[in-house]
Amino acid sequence: MSAAAAWWQHAVAAPDAAAMQAARRRQAQLTKPAGSLGALETLAIRLAGLQGRACPRLDHVHISVFAADHGVAAENVSAFPQAVTAQMIDNFAAGGGAINVLARQLGASLEVIDLGTVAPSRGGDIVRREHIAPATANLAQQPAMSMVQLQRGLASGRNAVERATVAGAQLFIGGEMGIANTTAATALTCQLLNLAPAQLTGPGTGLDASGVAHKTRVIETALRLHGPACTTPLEALRRLGGFEIAALTGALIAAAQRRLPVLVDGYIVGVSALVATRLVERVGDWLIHSHRSAEPGHRSVLAALDARPLLDLDLRLGEGSGAAIAVPLLRLACALHGEMATFSDAQVATGNA
Repeated sequence: MSAAAAWWQHAVAAPDAAAMQAARRRQAQLTKPAGSLGALETLAIRLAGLQGRACPRLDHVHISVFAADHGVAAENVSAFPQAVTAQMIDNFAAGGGAINVLARQLGASLEVIDLGTVAPSRGGDIVRREHIAPATANLAQQPAMSMVQLQRGLASGRNAVERATVAGAQLFIGGEMGIANTTAATALTCQLLNLAPAQLTGPGTGLDASGVAHKTRVIETALRLHGPACTTPLEALRRLGGFEIAALTGALIAAAQRRLPVLVDGYIVGVSALVATRLVERVGDWLIHSHRSAEPGHRSVLAALDARPLLDLDLRLGEGSGAAIAVPLLRLACALHGEMATFSDAQVATGNA
């Protein structure tokens, strides 16, 4: 890979230590016992470091949903037909998806990036067509992507972050839609963490026990085929990932490079975070993990990332929905941090008085 193409290798800065220290000092002055707001205090201090100011704000949230089809769907690893990916893009365009509702409630900007679907979609005002191919190749038979396709996926994620940054976003959320993408994500997780598919494979869109067993065998086949060649995280992503997983990986790296905090969704985005953090140091500093997915593989991903998710609600929808649901929690943490009176302001005696 040429130096010009390897933008994702550029360094990531550490969060602003001075802003975090200023936030800690403010927390110590607020009219409450020290530590009594628990994780909300920690969130406010983290966000201060990520935004570079003592009192962070989350007025402008940007959501990018990456959609793409997977060739491995031909192995019957999903309870839904492949046409659903394009149909859901149309649903997003019409405003009918869960993420549409959540974005409206949050006042967040929303875009859907169509990276390629087997069935055609109609498009719409919020849909960007950035087709790489109708689908990835069947990872049970050959590498999912060529290097050129992988680079285009990574760049799509970077470009989404650039749009968010130009628009003044204070928080980035990446979501995904793609029938059979939990198969790709699980294969990638197994390869990166050296775990058996039987430990991690879940129902995805709703497979029964026999469906999960079949999906497990497909992933085992893929790992036997590609495992010896997956000598780097990038090669594992190329062989076992998907267009939307590549785009999310690129988005997470680009956001960290641009000092834009990311609220990470569930399993698929978590796997992208696993790849991103192995490609570039300090990316993890810029990621806040929103929730623990009901997909069994997500627990292993979170453990590998040493991540403590904010919520555990048995969610497994994707679309960025779990992250969007957690936004009010972050906004409340910022509001409490910025708007509570200090002991001096309120003329309240401290515990040491």
